Amino acid sequence: MTNSPLVADPEQVPVVEVAVAPEVSVLTEVVDAGKNRDEVPAQPRSKRTSAKGSVRKDKAGDRDRATKADKELGHVSFVGAGPGDPGLLTVRAVDLLRTADVVVLDQSSREDLVARFGRTGVEVLDAGFGEDGQPLTRAARAKLVVRAAKAGGRVVRLMDGDPSTFTGLVDEVAACRKSGVGFDVVPGVSAVNAVPAYAGVPMTTPSTSSVNVVHPAGRTLDWSRHADADATVVVLGTGDDIAAAARGLLAAGRSPATPVALTSHGTTTTQTTTTATLGTLEAAATVIDGSPTTAVVGDVVALREQNSWYETKPLFGWRVLVPRTKEQAGGITTRLSDHGATAEVVPTISVEPPRTPQQMEKAVKGLVTGRYEWIGFTSVNAVRAVREKFTEYGLDARAFSGLKVAAVGGVTADALREWGIEPDLLPEAEQSAAGLLEAWPPYDDVLDPINRVFLPRADIATDTLVAGLQENGWEVDDVTAYRTVRAAPPAAPVRDAIKTGAFDAVVFTSSSTVRNLVGIAGKPHPSTVVACIGPATAKTAEEHGLRVDVLAAEPSADALVEALAGYGQGLRASAVEAGEPVLRPSQKKSSARRRAR
Repeated sequence: MTNSPLVADPEQVPVVEVAVAPEVSVLTEVVDAGKNRDEVPAQPRSKRTSAKGSVRKDKAGDRDRATKADKELGHVSFVGAGPGDPGLLTVRAVDLLRTADVVVLDQSSREDLVARFGRTGVEVLDAGFGEDGQPLTRAARAKLVVRAAKAGGRVVRLMDGDPSTFTGLVDEVAACRKSGVGFDVVPGVSAVNAVPAYAGVPMTTPSTSSVNVVHPAGRTLDWSRHADADATVVVLGTGDDIAAAARGLLAAGRSPATPVALTSHGTTTTQTTTTATLGTLEAAATVIDGSPTTAVVGDVVALREQNSWYETKPLFGWRVLVPRTKEQAGGITTRLSDHGATAEVVPTISVEPPRTPQQMEKAVKGLVTGRYEWIGFTSVNAVRAVREKFTEYGLDARAFSGLKVAAVGGVTADALREWGIEPDLLPEAEQSAAGLLEAWPPYDDVLDPINRVFLPRADIATDTLVAGLQENGWEVDDVTAYRTVRAAPPAAPVRDAIKTGAFDAVVFTSSSTVRNLVGIAGKPHPSTVVACIGPATAKTAEEHGLRVDVLAAEPSADALVEALAGYGQGLRASAVEAGEPVLRPSQKKSSARRRAR
C-alpha cells in the first residue's frame, strides 16, 4: 500500500485533539488497522518514464553510491505534495523540486509534478514498490531515502498530502537522524480540509461544536464520541470504512436525516461528489470504486449547493484535445485547467531548422550591420529561430538597437519581451498577417533611411504579408527561419479516442493544425465540440467536414479558451434549467448510444 493522505499509519498516536477556538475543536482519531501495513496486499505499479527522469525500483547494488568519506552527505526535504491538484503545491515545494537532484515519490502518478517542476535529468525513485513489485516496508522506505541522501546532493521526499499527517514521516526522520543526514519539513495541504473545500462543503458554521476526523481502518470504534448533532465528522477511507461509519454513527444515536457528502478523487478534474443522508450512506458506500474517499457528515453539507465552486466550473471534467507542440500549448493548457478541463496535447507539427541555413545566417549578419529598417515576427517559432542564431553568434538583444520590430500578436510579443525586446508595432484589430499588414506604415523615403524589411518565417508561410509590403514600397527579405514538418501519428489509444468521441472538445489554433490532425489521426467524432481561433481556421475545419461549434471573438489563445468556456457554461445552464443532469459532450454521446440499444 502506498503512503496516502487518506490512509492512516497504524503506528501513529491514536488520538490527537487540537482546540481551534473556545467553542470548536478538531478531533483526529487514527486507529490501528489491526495488522501490519506491510501485509496489506497491493497491486504493483509498472515502471514509468517522465519527461524529466525515470521512476525505477531501488535495489541493493543497483547504484554506485559514494561513501561518506568520498562525498558529503546530502540533505533531505520532506515535502507535502498535496491531495492531487498540482496548484495546491506550496511555493517552497516548487522551489525545492526545481533544484532537487533526487525525488523520492509515494506514487508514480506524481511523476507529473516532477515533469512540470523538476529540472532536466533529476533522478526519480519509487518509494511505493520494490523491484519485485511488492510494497516497500516502512523500514525499506526509510533506507531508500537515507541511501539517496548519502550519495550527496539535494533529495526531495515528496509525500502525499501533508508530511505530518497519515505518513511514515516519523520513521524516515529517525533514519535520517541516525545516519547524520540533515533534513527539513515543508508542510503540504492535507486532504482532510482540501477535499471538502473542493466539494463546496465548509467544515464549520457558527453552530458547529467540533470537527472530528476519523479513519476507521477496518476496526470498530466508539462512535458515541462523534454522535453530537452539532459535530462535523470527516471519515477517510474505503467504501467499507464509510459503511462502518454509517452503522456506527446511527447506532450511537446520530439522526438518519443528517446530510452526508461523498467525494472521490478529490481536488482533481475527475472529482465526483454525491450527497446522501446518514440513513442511506451505507448503501451509497457500496458503490464506491475502491479509491480513497472522503465523507463529510453533518449539517454543513446542506451548504454545498450554494458553496460549490469547483465541480461547477464551465469545463469541469472535460477532456480537451490540443493539437499543438508542447512548447506552444503551455498557455492554452493552463487556461483550460483554470476552467476545470484536462488538456491533452497532440503534436501535429515538428519545427526543424531550414535545410540551407546560409540565407538565415546572411540575414542575421545584415541585421547587425544595419541592412534593415524593420524586422517582422509572425510567430513565436520565428522569435525562437532568430534568438538561437543570436546565441550561436554570441549576440544579445542589444543588436536590435535602432531597428524597428513588429509582432503579429500578443503571444509573439510576449516571446519578444522575454528576450528583452519591446515591439514597436502590433496589430490593433486582427492578429494575423493581414492585420499586421494593415497596421504597417508604408515606406516613406524622407522618414525611413532604409527601405528593407527582414521577415524570418516558416517555409510554408503565405505571400500575403510580403506582397502587401512590397506594394507599400518596402523591399522584403523573406527568409526561411524554420521548417514545419507534419508530426508522427499519435499512439493508437489517442487515435481511437479522437475517432470515438472520448474527447469532449478540440481547439484548433491554425489551419495547419486542422489539416495535420486530420492527416495523422483522422477526423474528430461528431460529438466532439470543435473550437477555432479565427474565420480562416474555421473555414479549413469545415472544408474537412467538421462542424464548428465555437469561434473565438478575436484570434488569440485567451479568447479561444474563453469562448469554449462560455459554450460549456451555456450547456451547463441549459441542463440545470431543464432539470437534467449536467453531462459532458462525451457522456451525451455514450448515453445516446446506450438508449439506442
